[in-house]
Amino acid sequence: MKKVLIITYYWPPSGGAGVQRWLKFVKYLREFNWEPVVYTPLNPETPATDNSLSNEIPAGLTVLQTKVWEPFTLYKAFTGRKKSEKIQTAFLSEDKKPGLTEKISIWIRGNFFIPDARKFWIKPSVSYLSAWVKDHPVDLIISTGPPHSMHMIALGLKHKTGLPWLADFRDPWTEIDFYHELQLTALADKKHHALEKMVLSTADRVSVISQGMAKQFNLIHPASYAVITNGFDESDYHAATPVRQSSFALAHIGSLVKTRNPQVLWKALSLLCDEVDGFSADLEIRLIGKTDQFVVEAIETAGLLANMNKIDYLTHDLVGQEQQQANVLLLLINNTPNAKLILTGKLFEYMQSGRPILCIGPVDGDAASVLEETGTGKCIDFEDVLSAKAYILSAYKQFKAGIIDGNKADISKYTRRSLTGQLASLLNELLTEQ
Repeated sequence: MKKVLIITYYWPPSGGAGVQRWLKFVKYLREFNWEPVVYTPLNPETPATDNSLSNEIPAGLTVLQTKVWEPFTLYKAFTGRKKSEKIQTAFLSEDKKPGLTEKISIWIRGNFFIPDARKFWIKPSVSYLSAWVKDHPVDLIISTGPPHSMHMIALGLKHKTGLPWLADFRDPWTEIDFYHELQLTALADKKHHALEKMVLSTADRVSVISQGMAKQFNLIHPASYAVITNGFDESDYHAATPVRQSSFALAHIGSLVKTRNPQVLWKALSLLCDEVDGFSADLEIRLIGKTDQFVVEAIETAGLLANMNKIDYLTHDLVGQEQQQANVLLLLINNTPNAKLILTGKLFEYMQSGRPILCIGPVDGDAASVLEETGTGKCIDFEDVLSAKAYILSAYKQFKAGIIDGNKADISKYTRRSLTGQLASLLNELLTEQ
Protein backbone atom coordinates (compact mmCIF):
# COMPACT_ATOMS: atom_id res chain seq x y z
CA MET A 1 0.00 0.00 0.00
CA LYS A 2 0.97 3.62 -0.47
CA LYS A 3 1.56 5.34 2.86
CA VAL A 4 0.36 8.76 4.03
CA LEU A 5 1.36 10.66 7.18
CA ILE A 6 -1.57 12.60 8.67
CA ILE A 7 -0.82 15.46 11.06
CA THR A 8 -3.86 16.20 13.23
CA TYR A 9 -4.33 17.79 16.63
CA TYR A 10 -7.68 16.08 17.31
CA TRP A 11 -7.69 12.31 17.72
CA PRO A 12 -9.52 9.88 20.05
CA PRO A 13 -10.15 9.96 22.91
CA SER A 14 -10.65 13.63 22.05
CA GLY A 15 -14.30 14.30 21.36
CA GLY A 16 -16.17 17.03 19.51
CA ALA A 17 -16.55 17.95 15.87
CA GLY A 18 -12.83 18.41 15.13
CA VAL A 19 -11.99 14.71 15.36
CA GLN A 20 -14.69 13.27 13.08
CA ARG A 21 -13.44 14.13 9.59
CA TRP A 22 -10.00 12.52 9.77
CA LEU A 23 -11.00 9.68 12.05
CA LYS A 24 -13.48 8.60 9.37
CA PHE A 25 -11.01 9.08 6.51
CA VAL A 26 -8.48 6.94 8.38
CA LYS A 27 -11.17 4.32 9.01
CA TYR A 28 -11.72 3.76 5.27
CA LEU A 29 -8.41 4.67 3.58
CA ARG A 30 -7.13 1.10 3.49
CA GLU A 31 -10.04 0.17 1.22
CA PHE A 32 -8.48 2.51 -1.36
CA ASN A 33 -4.92 1.17 -1.11
CA TRP A 34 -3.62 3.83 1.29
CA GLU A 35 -2.09 3.02 4.67
CA PRO A 36 -2.49 5.96 7.07
CA VAL A 37 -0.03 6.91 9.80
CA VAL A 38 -1.34 9.44 12.33
CA TYR A 39 0.76 12.02 14.18
CA THR A 40 -1.04 13.66 17.11
CA PRO A 41 -0.23 15.15 20.56
CA LEU A 42 0.16 12.88 23.55
CA ASN A 43 -1.38 15.41 25.94
CA PRO A 44 -3.72 17.76 24.02
CA GLU A 45 -6.10 20.31 25.52
CA THR A 46 -9.42 19.33 23.96
CA PRO A 47 -13.01 20.50 24.59
CA ALA A 48 -14.39 17.02 25.35
CA THR A 49 -13.43 13.37 25.87
CA ASP A 50 -15.22 10.61 23.97
CA ASN A 51 -13.79 7.15 24.58
CA SER A 52 -16.37 5.56 22.26
CA LEU A 53 -14.52 7.02 19.26
CA SER A 54 -11.50 4.81 19.96
CA ASN A 55 -13.59 1.91 18.60
CA GLU A 56 -13.41 3.57 15.17
CA ILE A 57 -9.61 3.35 14.92
CA PRO A 58 -8.51 0.61 12.49
CA ALA A 59 -6.61 -2.33 13.99
CA GLY A 60 -2.85 -2.08 13.72
CA LEU A 61 -2.83 1.62 12.89
CA THR A 62 0.47 3.40 13.57
CA VAL A 63 -0.19 6.41 15.81
CA LEU A 64 2.82 8.60 16.58
CA GLN A 65 2.55 10.83 19.64
CA THR A 66 4.80 13.40 21.28
CA LYS A 67 4.15 15.80 24.13
CA VAL A 68 2.93 19.29 23.37
CA TRP A 69 3.40 22.33 25.60
CA GLU A 70 0.48 24.73 25.54
CA PRO A 71 -0.11 27.88 27.63
CA PHE A 72 -3.54 26.75 28.86
CA THR A 73 -2.31 26.02 32.40
CA LEU A 74 -1.19 29.64 32.68
CA TYR A 75 -4.44 30.80 31.09
CA LYS A 76 -6.54 28.85 33.58
CA ALA A 77 -4.55 30.20 36.54
CA PHE A 78 -4.83 33.78 35.22
CA THR A 79 -8.60 33.58 34.68
CA GLY A 80 -9.36 31.65 37.87
CA ARG A 81 -10.38 28.41 36.18
CA LYS A 82 -9.80 24.94 37.57
CA LYS A 83 -6.95 22.91 36.09
CA SER A 84 -9.42 20.19 35.13
CA GLU A 85 -11.77 22.58 33.30
CA LYS A 86 -12.07 22.05 29.56
CA ILE A 87 -11.33 24.96 27.24
CA GLN A 88 -14.18 25.41 24.78
CA THR A 89 -13.73 26.55 21.21
CA ALA A 90 -15.00 29.85 19.74
CA PHE A 91 -15.03 31.58 23.16
CA LEU A 92 -18.00 29.57 24.43
CA SER A 93 -18.76 30.25 28.11
CA GLU A 94 -21.42 28.24 29.90
CA ASP A 95 -21.54 29.98 33.25
CA LYS A 96 -20.43 33.59 32.98
CA LYS A 97 -19.79 36.50 30.68
CA PRO A 98 -16.13 37.23 29.88
CA GLY A 99 -14.47 39.46 32.48
CA LEU A 100 -11.42 41.66 32.21
CA THR A 101 -8.92 38.81 32.70
CA GLU A 102 -10.69 36.82 29.96
CA LYS A 103 -10.48 39.76 27.56
CA ILE A 104 -6.79 40.28 28.33
CA SER A 105 -6.16 36.56 27.74
CA ILE A 106 -7.92 36.70 24.37
CA TRP A 107 -5.77 39.67 23.34
CA ILE A 108 -2.60 37.83 24.37
CA ARG A 109 -3.72 34.69 22.55
CA GLY A 110 -4.47 36.52 19.31
CA ASN A 111 -1.34 38.67 19.23
CA PHE A 112 1.38 36.49 20.74
CA PHE A 113 0.35 32.92 19.90
CA ILE A 114 0.36 32.96 16.10
CA PRO A 115 -1.10 31.03 14.44
CA ASP A 116 -2.50 29.54 17.67
CA ALA A 117 -1.61 28.26 21.13
CA ARG A 118 -0.09 25.06 19.67
CA LYS A 119 2.78 26.99 18.03
CA PHE A 120 5.33 25.56 20.50
CA TRP A 121 4.72 22.09 19.03
CA ILE A 122 5.81 23.13 15.53
CA LYS A 123 9.63 22.96 15.73
CA PRO A 124 9.83 19.80 17.90
CA SER A 125 7.35 18.08 15.58
CA VAL A 126 9.25 19.01 12.42
CA SER A 127 12.44 17.66 13.99
CA TYR A 128 10.77 14.44 15.21
CA LEU A 129 8.94 13.70 11.95
CA SER A 130 11.93 14.51 9.75
CA ALA A 131 13.90 11.84 11.59
CA TRP A 132 10.98 9.40 11.60
CA VAL A 133 10.29 9.50 7.85
CA LYS A 134 13.96 8.77 7.09
CA ASP A 135 13.56 5.38 8.73
CA HIS A 136 9.87 4.90 7.80
CA PRO A 137 9.34 6.33 4.30
CA VAL A 138 5.91 7.72 3.39
CA ASP A 139 4.56 8.80 0.02
CA LEU A 140 2.70 11.89 1.10
CA ILE A 141 1.95 14.31 3.99
CA ILE A 142 -1.47 15.61 5.04
CA SER A 143 -2.12 18.33 7.60
CA THR A 144 -5.58 19.26 8.85
CA GLY A 145 -6.53 22.46 10.60
CA PRO A 146 -7.55 24.24 12.64
CA PRO A 147 -5.45 24.50 14.68
CA HIS A 148 -3.34 25.85 11.85
CA SER A 149 -0.09 25.02 13.63
CA MET A 150 -0.63 21.59 12.03
CA HIS A 151 -0.13 23.21 8.63
CA MET A 152 3.02 24.90 9.88
CA ILE A 153 4.40 21.51 10.95
CA ALA A 154 3.67 20.14 7.47
CA LEU A 155 5.23 23.22 5.89
CA GLY A 156 8.47 22.63 7.82
CA LEU A 157 8.42 18.94 6.95
CA LYS A 158 7.83 19.77 3.29
CA HIS A 159 10.89 22.02 3.26
CA LYS A 160 13.06 19.32 4.88
CA THR A 161 11.89 16.29 2.94
CA GLY A 162 10.34 17.52 -0.31
CA LEU A 163 7.40 15.16 0.20
CA PRO A 164 4.14 16.08 -1.55
CA TRP A 165 1.75 17.82 0.83
CA LEU A 166 -2.03 18.12 1.01
CA ALA A 167 -3.28 20.86 3.39
CA ASP A 168 -6.85 20.19 4.49
CA PHE A 169 -8.98 23.02 5.92
CA ARG A 170 -11.97 22.00 8.03
CA ASP A 171 -12.59 25.70 8.72
CA PRO A 172 -11.21 28.91 7.23
CA TRP A 173 -8.22 30.70 8.74
CA THR A 174 -8.60 34.49 8.65
CA GLU A 175 -12.26 34.15 7.66
CA ILE A 176 -13.25 31.90 10.56
CA ASP A 177 -16.31 33.17 12.44
CA PHE A 178 -14.46 34.24 15.61
CA TYR A 179 -11.40 35.82 13.93
CA HIS A 180 -12.69 39.34 14.63
CA GLU A 181 -12.93 38.48 18.34
CA LEU A 182 -9.17 37.89 18.65
CA GLN A 183 -8.58 41.65 19.08
CA LEU A 184 -5.62 41.56 16.70
CA THR A 185 -3.21 44.42 16.19
CA ALA A 186 -2.47 45.38 12.59
CA LEU A 187 0.87 43.57 12.85
CA ALA A 188 -0.68 40.34 14.16
CA ASP A 189 -3.41 40.44 11.52
CA LYS A 190 -0.77 40.89 8.83
CA LYS A 191 1.18 37.89 10.16
CA HIS A 192 -1.91 35.65 10.18
CA HIS A 193 -2.66 36.57 6.58
CA ALA A 194 0.96 36.03 5.56
CA LEU A 195 1.09 32.55 7.11
CA GLU A 196 -2.25 31.65 5.56
CA LYS A 197 -1.04 32.66 2.09
CA MET A 198 2.25 30.81 2.62
CA VAL A 199 0.39 27.56 3.36
CA LEU A 200 -2.01 27.98 0.43
CA SER A 201 0.82 28.74 -2.00
CA THR A 202 3.32 26.12 -0.76
CA ALA A 203 1.09 23.07 -0.31
CA ASP A 204 0.96 20.89 -3.42
CA ARG A 205 -2.83 20.73 -3.08
CA VAL A 206 -5.39 22.20 -0.69
CA SER A 207 -8.70 20.58 0.20
CA VAL A 208 -11.67 22.41 1.71
CA ILE A 209 -15.14 21.44 2.90
CA SER A 210 -17.31 23.75 0.77
CA GLN A 211 -17.52 25.60 -2.53
CA GLY A 212 -17.73 28.88 -0.62
CA MET A 213 -14.44 28.23 1.13
CA ALA A 214 -12.80 27.39 -2.20
CA LYS A 215 -13.98 30.73 -3.63
CA GLN A 216 -12.74 32.60 -0.56
CA PHE A 217 -9.28 30.98 -0.73
CA ASN A 218 -9.08 31.80 -4.43
CA LEU A 219 -9.21 35.48 -3.51
CA ILE A 220 -6.12 34.96 -1.33
CA HIS A 221 -4.19 32.66 -3.66
CA PRO A 222 -5.65 31.57 -7.02
CA ALA A 223 -5.44 27.79 -7.33
CA SER A 224 -7.49 24.67 -7.95
CA TYR A 225 -8.98 23.80 -4.55
CA ALA A 226 -10.41 20.32 -3.99
CA VAL A 227 -13.84 20.38 -2.35
CA ILE A 228 -14.38 17.30 -0.20
CA THR A 229 -17.33 17.90 2.10
CA ASN A 230 -17.92 16.35 5.49
CA GLY A 231 -20.34 13.46 5.59
CA PHE A 232 -21.98 10.71 7.61
CA ASP A 233 -20.93 7.18 8.43
CA GLU A 234 -23.61 4.58 7.73
CA SER A 235 -22.17 2.36 10.46
CA ASP A 236 -23.08 5.03 13.05
CA TYR A 237 -26.78 4.35 12.45
CA HIS A 238 -28.25 0.97 13.18
CA ALA A 239 -31.93 0.15 13.71
CA ALA A 240 -34.18 3.19 13.40
CA THR A 241 -35.03 4.81 16.72
CA PRO A 242 -38.71 5.83 17.09
CA VAL A 243 -39.49 9.53 17.28
CA ARG A 244 -40.62 10.61 20.73
CA GLN A 245 -44.35 11.22 20.94
CA SER A 246 -44.37 12.65 24.46
CA SER A 247 -43.20 16.09 23.33
CA PHE A 248 -42.71 18.17 20.20
CA ALA A 249 -38.91 18.18 20.25
CA LEU A 250 -36.73 20.67 18.40
CA ALA A 251 -33.18 19.40 18.92
CA HIS A 252 -29.80 21.03 18.44
CA ILE A 253 -26.78 18.74 18.68
CA GLY A 254 -23.35 20.22 19.35
CA SER A 255 -21.84 23.42 20.71
CA LEU A 256 -24.11 26.44 20.69
CA VAL A 257 -21.95 29.56 20.81
CA LYS A 258 -23.34 33.08 21.08
CA THR A 259 -22.90 33.85 17.36
CA ARG A 260 -25.23 30.92 16.60
CA ASN A 261 -27.93 32.25 18.92
CA PRO A 262 -31.08 32.11 16.70
CA GLN A 263 -33.11 35.11 17.85
CA VAL A 264 -35.55 34.56 14.98
CA LEU A 265 -36.29 31.05 16.28
CA TRP A 266 -36.90 32.12 19.87
CA LYS A 267 -39.23 34.87 18.65
CA ALA A 268 -41.16 32.48 16.40
CA LEU A 269 -41.52 29.91 19.19
CA SER A 270 -42.65 32.59 21.66
CA LEU A 271 -45.35 33.77 19.25
CA LEU A 272 -46.54 30.21 18.63
CA CYS A 273 -46.76 29.62 22.39
CA ASP A 274 -49.06 32.64 22.60
CA GLU A 275 -51.12 31.90 19.50
CA VAL A 276 -51.52 28.10 19.30
CA ASP A 277 -53.41 26.15 21.95
CA GLY A 278 -51.32 23.41 23.55
CA PHE A 279 -48.10 24.38 21.76
CA SER A 280 -46.32 25.62 24.87
CA ALA A 281 -47.22 22.46 26.81
CA ASP A 282 -45.91 20.23 24.01
CA LEU A 283 -42.77 22.17 23.09
CA GLU A 284 -39.35 20.85 24.10
CA ILE A 285 -36.15 22.66 23.08
CA ARG A 286 -33.45 20.02 23.39
CA LEU A 287 -29.95 21.52 23.50
CA ILE A 288 -27.46 18.66 23.48
CA GLY A 289 -23.90 19.85 24.00
CA LYS A 290 -22.14 22.89 25.39
CA THR A 291 -24.40 25.96 25.34
CA ASP A 292 -23.23 29.53 25.87
CA GLN A 293 -24.80 31.42 28.76
CA PHE A 294 -25.70 34.17 26.26
CA VAL A 295 -28.02 31.71 24.47
CA VAL A 296 -29.66 30.56 27.71
CA GLU A 297 -30.37 34.20 28.62
CA ALA A 298 -31.97 34.79 25.20
CA ILE A 299 -34.23 31.77 25.72
CA GLU A 300 -35.21 33.07 29.15
CA THR A 301 -35.97 36.52 27.73
CA ALA A 302 -38.28 34.90 25.16
CA GLY A 303 -40.18 33.18 27.98
CA LEU A 304 -39.08 29.70 26.87
CA LEU A 305 -36.87 28.64 29.76
CA ALA A 306 -39.44 26.11 31.00
CA ASN A 307 -39.34 24.47 27.55
CA MET A 308 -35.54 24.11 27.49
CA ASN A 309 -33.99 20.72 28.14
CA LYS A 310 -30.25 21.27 28.33
CA ILE A 311 -28.14 18.12 28.09
CA ASP A 312 -24.36 18.04 28.43
CA TYR A 313 -22.02 16.48 25.88
CA LEU A 314 -23.07 13.04 24.63
CA THR A 315 -20.63 10.50 23.24
CA HIS A 316 -20.85 10.06 19.49
CA ASP A 317 -22.37 6.59 19.73
CA LEU A 318 -25.45 8.09 21.43
CA VAL A 319 -25.85 11.15 19.21
CA GLY A 320 -27.52 9.24 16.37
CA GLN A 321 -30.31 8.08 18.64
CA GLU A 322 -31.00 11.61 19.79
CA GLN A 323 -31.16 12.85 16.21
CA GLN A 324 -33.63 10.17 15.19
CA GLN A 325 -35.90 10.91 18.15
CA ALA A 326 -36.35 14.62 17.35
CA ASN A 327 -39.33 16.03 15.47
CA VAL A 328 -37.15 18.77 13.94
CA LEU A 329 -33.37 19.07 13.91
CA LEU A 330 -31.93 22.58 14.26
CA LEU A 331 -28.98 23.59 12.10
CA LEU A 332 -27.88 26.99 13.37
CA ILE A 333 -25.37 28.93 11.27
CA ASN A 334 -23.14 31.54 12.92
CA ASN A 335 -24.44 35.04 12.18
CA THR A 336 -21.00 36.27 11.18
CA PRO A 337 -19.40 37.69 8.00
CA ASN A 338 -18.38 34.19 6.82
CA ALA A 339 -21.88 32.68 7.32
CA LYS A 340 -22.27 31.66 3.67
CA LEU A 341 -19.12 29.49 3.88
CA ILE A 342 -20.23 27.45 6.90
CA LEU A 343 -21.01 23.82 6.10
CA THR A 344 -20.73 21.78 9.27
CA GLY A 345 -20.36 18.02 9.54
CA LYS A 346 -23.50 18.10 11.67
CA LEU A 347 -25.63 18.79 8.59
CA PHE A 348 -24.69 15.48 6.96
CA GLU A 349 -25.27 13.46 10.12
CA TYR A 350 -28.64 15.17 10.45
CA MET A 351 -29.46 14.12 6.87
CA GLN A 352 -28.68 10.47 7.62
CA SER A 353 -31.06 10.49 10.61
CA GLY A 354 -33.99 11.01 8.27
CA ARG A 355 -35.51 13.79 10.35
CA PRO A 356 -36.50 17.17 8.85
CA ILE A 357 -33.87 19.92 9.22
CA LEU A 358 -34.61 23.56 9.96
CA CYS A 359 -31.60 25.71 9.16
CA ILE A 360 -31.31 29.29 10.36
CA GLY A 361 -28.76 31.04 8.15
CA PRO A 362 -28.14 32.72 4.79
CA VAL A 363 -30.53 31.33 2.18
CA ASP A 364 -27.80 31.65 -0.47
CA GLY A 365 -25.09 29.94 1.59
CA ASP A 366 -23.42 26.54 1.23
CA ALA A 367 -25.62 24.85 3.84
CA ALA A 368 -28.80 26.09 2.15
CA SER A 369 -27.51 24.79 -1.18
CA VAL A 370 -27.00 21.26 0.17
CA LEU A 371 -30.42 21.24 1.83
CA GLU A 372 -32.05 22.31 -1.43
CA GLU A 373 -30.07 19.78 -3.47
CA THR A 374 -31.02 16.88 -1.22
CA GLY A 375 -34.51 18.01 -0.20
CA THR A 376 -33.72 17.21 3.43
CA GLY A 377 -34.76 20.50 5.02
CA LYS A 378 -35.36 24.21 4.71
CA CYS A 379 -33.14 27.23 5.29
CA ILE A 380 -34.68 30.38 6.75
CA ASP A 381 -32.96 33.75 6.94
CA PHE A 382 -31.73 35.16 10.25
CA GLU A 383 -34.57 37.73 10.29
CA ASP A 384 -37.47 35.79 8.70
CA VAL A 385 -39.81 35.24 11.66
CA LEU A 386 -42.88 34.51 9.52
CA SER A 387 -41.19 31.67 7.60
CA ALA A 388 -39.81 30.20 10.82
CA LYS A 389 -43.29 30.26 12.37
CA ALA A 390 -44.86 28.64 9.30
CA TYR A 391 -42.30 25.83 9.12
CA ILE A 392 -42.52 25.00 12.81
CA LEU A 393 -46.32 25.17 12.83
CA SER A 394 -46.48 22.74 9.89
CA ALA A 395 -44.17 20.31 11.71
CA TYR A 396 -46.23 20.70 14.88
CA LYS A 397 -49.47 19.84 13.05
CA GLN A 398 -47.82 16.67 11.75
CA PHE A 399 -46.75 15.85 15.31
CA LYS A 400 -50.31 16.29 16.58
CA ALA A 401 -51.62 14.12 13.75
CA GLY A 402 -49.10 11.39 14.55
CA ILE A 403 -47.41 11.73 11.15
CA ILE A 404 -43.70 10.93 10.97
CA ASP A 405 -42.50 12.11 7.59
CA GLY A 406 -38.77 11.48 7.23
CA ASN A 407 -36.76 12.45 4.16
CA LYS A 408 -36.23 9.88 1.42
CA ALA A 409 -33.43 11.66 -0.42
CA ASP A 410 -30.51 9.90 -2.10
CA ILE A 411 -27.58 11.12 -0.04
CA SER A 412 -25.20 8.25 -0.80
CA LYS A 413 -22.48 10.54 -2.20
CA TYR A 414 -22.08 12.00 1.29
CA THR A 415 -21.17 8.73 3.00
CA ARG A 416 -17.77 8.73 4.69
CA ARG A 417 -16.70 5.77 2.54
CA SER A 418 -17.60 7.58 -0.69
CA LEU A 419 -15.84 10.75 0.45
CA THR A 420 -12.73 8.75 1.37
CA GLY A 421 -12.77 7.49 -2.22
CA GLN A 422 -12.66 11.12 -3.37
CA LEU A 423 -9.75 11.76 -1.03
CA ALA A 424 -7.85 8.70 -2.29
CA SER A 425 -8.32 9.86 -5.90
CA LEU A 426 -6.89 13.25 -4.93
CA LEU A 427 -3.89 11.61 -3.27
CA ASN A 428 -3.28 9.45 -6.34
CA GLU A 429 -3.38 12.55 -8.55
CA LEU A 430 -0.90 14.26 -6.25
CA LEU A 431 1.57 11.40 -6.63
CA THR A 432 1.32 11.34 -10.42
CA GLU A 433 1.97 15.09 -10.54
CA GLN A 434 5.32 14.76 -8.72
